[in-house]
Amino acid sequence: MAGIYIHIPFCKQACYYCDFHFSTSLKKKDELIQCLVKELQLRKNELQNDTIETIYFGGGTPSLLNRVELELLVNTVYENYPVIINPEITLEANPDDLSNDIIIELSDSPINRLSIGIQSFFERDLKLMNRAHNKNEAKACLSAATQYFNNISIDLIYGIPGLSNEEWITNIETALSFNVPHISCYALTVEPKTALETFIKKGIIDNVDDDLAQEQFHILVDKLETSGFVNYELSNFGKPHFFSKNNSSYWLGKSYLGIGPSAHSFDGDQRSWNVSNNTKYIKSIQKNKLPSEIEILTATDKFNEYVMTGLRTIWGVSLKKVENDFGTNYKKYLLQQSEIYIKEQLLYIDDDKLLTTKKGKFLSDGIASNLFKINLV
Repeated sequence: MAGIYIHIPFCKQACYYCDFHFSTSLKKKDELIQCLVKELQLRKNELQNDTIETIYFGGGTPSLLNRVELELLVNTVYENYPVIINPEITLEANPDDLSNDIIIELSDSPINRLSIGIQSFFERDLKLMNRAHNKNEAKACLSAATQYFNNISIDLIYGIPGLSNEEWITNIETALSFNVPHISCYALTVEPKTALETFIKKGIIDNVDDDLAQEQFHILVDKLETSGFVNYELSNFGKPHFFSKNNSSYWLGKSYLGIGPSAHSFDGDQRSWNVSNNTKYIKSIQKNKLPSEIEILTATDKFNEYVMTGLRTIWGVSLKKVENDFGTNYKKYLLQQSEIYIKEQLLYIDDDKLLTTKKGKFLSDGIASNLFKINLV
């Protein structure tokens, strides 16, 4: 099984924290969509007959596309790739794009899952992040969307400067009141060369408080698990049978094809990524040339990646898989490096799997990087 990710690199305006590739000019939208179609056609043999189980429209802001444009891309996938019956087809969307009429129209399209970028229900936070919607639009779109879609995910951000624990609880409880089956939550991070980084350096916005973010993460886990959600991956919480198949494929090491400027692909042995420039992407695809770079993964690369993804999830890192795929030396190294974290009750071993404890989950990326192997002979 494999997935297809389609990057739509357009936004109405730039969120201050975002370092993804996008453009606020829609001048080349029609041209770019035709190139997405062409790239799908050019790469139809890359997945070596893997069956497609997920199609994911990410960005940018895919909800800027209309139904005809979305259907063109979905139909192109069906025409060029084997697709399972009832694949998960997700559209990332912003609340200000989801009017009642558009939601009804989408419900009659191939899209069967919405991932809505709410981020916060507080006006102050939305302005601080330069989101295009307001809190009333957030609530209105969720009220409408839940009438027509049963598979909805919403995004929330914690660790926002000025966001108290009490307000964070209000955000969580507001999200729960809409009975959505999936919630993705991310700590606000200060990425290089973003407007947020500039504002923090100038003292316009307070810096992110890592300790407060960690507190809010633990509040989040407690509240959502009490409400029947499973924290199946560091940032993802789903009700049973509503885990994101797209997100899970990344953490489980499945192959995926990334279509569009800046999109990444992975087939188990190599990783590739397209140029992060709309004009260069369009010119290259129009010449039937893929605008991508390729990295062949070494055994050590694969081991490090498996440790990183495994520790973020409820599935953990299988010691048996490490030994079978990488050899006894890797398993011994992993166990040796893990000892200190097991003593500190940040990691534990259960059923031959290395897992993060509740205390260690928020720190899983940092722990994983300390378990990485470099130049193993």
